[in-house]
Amino acid sequence: MAKHVVARASEIPPGHRKIVSVRGREIGIFNLGGEFFALFNRCPHQGAALCTGEIVSRLESTIPGDYRLSRPGEMLRCPWHCWEFDIRTGQSWCESNSVHARTFPVTTEPLAAETVDVTIAERYVVVTL
Repeated sequence: MAKHVVARASEIPPGHRKIVSVRGREIGIFNLGGEFFALFNRCPHQGAALCTGEIVSRLESTIPGDYRLSRPGEMLRCPWHCWEFDIRTGQSWCESNSVHARTFPVTTEPLAAETVDVTIAERYVVVTL
């Protein structure tokens, strides 16, 4: 699989996302506390632009009437039918055994840009397809 530089790491602050096009595919890049994750921008349920959905927490309950939020900012809610997906794994919380959003490996790597007198090195977000 080929690597594609899609952004500087500094362009996607923690808790934010950036949607990029790689070889004709829209990919959402998410920064969760300094870790980067990539999801195909298509909901596997009905084809919505998944990565434009709301970033939410996971709602958990052990007994009726007792609810708590966990994993703040790690779930992505589809804008069409509100299906929720784990940004880290692509797993659906609506159909967890059969539906997954497509994920891609992401790394941050130092790349250098050279000028006449100065070499500039910064970390970039790189997606492997």
